[in-house]
Amino acid sequence: MELRQLEHFVAVAEEHHFTRAAERLAVSQSGLSASVRALEQELRTPLFSRTTRSVRLTEAGRALLVEAERTLAGARAAKDAVDAVRGLLRGTLSVGVEQCVAGVSLPRLLAAFHREHPHMEIRLRQEGTTSLVDGVAGGRLDIAFAATVSPGEWRGELVPLAREPMVLLCAPGHRLATTDPVGWHELPGEPFIDFHPDWGPRRAADEAFAAARVRRTVALEVNDVHSLLELVHEGLGIAVVPHHFSRKPEARDLVAVRLDGPEQPYYESVVVLPEARAMSPGARAFMALVRDEAGR
Repeated sequence: MELRQLEHFVAVAEEHHFTRAAERLAVSQSGLSASVRALEQELRTPLFSRTTRSVRLTEAGRALLVEAERTLAGARAAKDAVDAVRGLLRGTLSVGVEQCVAGVSLPRLLAAFHREHPHMEIRLRQEGTTSLVDGVAGGRLDIAFAATVSPGEWRGELVPLAREPMVLLCAPGHRLATTDPVGWHELPGEPFIDFHPDWGPRRAADEAFAAARVRRTVALEVNDVHSLLELVHEGLGIAVVPHHFSRKPEARDLVAVRLDGPEQPYYESVVVLPEARAMSPGARAFMALVRDEAGR
């Protein structure tokens, strides 16, 4: 089994398509297919279920994917460690980020890192917090900026960035727009606009409603902040969001209302890191910039 074969296998698993995986790796499709077949022959089991329209992992393929990602991440870390000893930072820094993480400016940090380490390739993926934690755990991501991660979810390091209250956001004409603070008992029956369950703000809101023992209906689910704000503005529902959402230009005509209750819900932004011994040199260098900016 060779690292090259594992790279081919992971690419097909992520793309769900041999042609797209071959284009991504800049190899011929026939060569990629032959590499995967050789791996299946060595392991004596199919890794993919192939049809004319899709490529799906088999149970054996799913088991291999976890270890393949970890093996490839280890190989990259070993090479990066040698380069670091030589005074060079080369290779790839894979960063994951939630929407609207507070406490730091990720674009500014990435630009500063690129200036200091021009030979490092930067890869950025925007995903929900659950996927980000899994990505760091599996070695697919070197570092992630996530939201509302409980210590039970992650055994590596969690570095706090910011903690802010959740607020109720509504259109000016809504019945709750003049109520400040608003009690949880006033919310049942209202249509809510929120993100998909994997996103940090949705996780924080779900936890807050569960703690208050209030049931709600999420009528409209979105994948981006701007859509959420526009839908609230049109009066199609209300939203419980991190306070900094209310300071966005698109929210200037909306009303942010405090939530009243024994426990104020909070939204926490954190950096998700692997255990110190598993952290890549690139991630260490990037984290130094994060700590510097957070300190300022």
